[in-house]
Amino acid sequence: MRAPLENELRSIQVDIIRMGTLIEKTIEDTINALVNRDLNLAQTIAANDDQFDQMELEIENKCIYLIARQQPVASDLRKIFSVVKIVTDLERIADHCQDISKLTIDLAKKEYVKPLVDIPKMAKQVKDMVRMTIDCYIDQDVEKSKAVCASDDIADDFFKVIVDDLELVMKQKPDEVKQCMDFMMIAKYLERMADHATNVAEWVIYSVEGTHFEGNNS
Repeated sequence: MRAPLENELRSIQVDIIRMGTLIEKTIEDTINALVNRDLNLAQTIAANDDQFDQMELEIENKCIYLIARQQPVASDLRKIFSVVKIVTDLERIADHCQDISKLTIDLAKKEYVKPLVDIPKMAKQVKDMVRMTIDCYIDQDVEKSKAVCASDDIADDFFKVIVDDLELVMKQKPDEVKQCMDFMMIAKYLERMADHATNVAEWVIYSVEGTHFEGNNS
């Protein structure tokens, strides 16, 4: 009875890895579109969000069918429940890539009020967190998951620096308030993406230990 269940769990794991890897690439493309004012790339990202919705739905359906067919024991149910939560957070990260790309479509038509320095750094931090969470999930690594949770503070620090910087620009250039607010929203979306990556790490810990680790206090 265990072999079919283990095979289906491995199939779900492959799906999670594929989804996480694609989201990593999407984060990178999202920020490249912003930095380079690449309108075509931003439009492509904004239009492609449905693929992540479909991935989430397919993985959730696999989990439902697995429970219905294989009668998993408590530890297996915990893994399956964690998967459902993980794909929800991954899909929301993809949603925020789309949100940023929609702002990029408008911003790409303008000269930026200042060079982008900290936003790309923050995006790299978020991408690294997503990559680490997928590694944690593959290895079921609790300690690495806790390290991901701790690294959320780095993203929060970037957000504060970006907001403080943009508030100064708005005081100096009141005509550029709208653009500055758009960049603040982009930083906020990145902060939320980091929070979702932290959530994924917390669900990995729950999957392994059966206890909730509150690493995200934001």
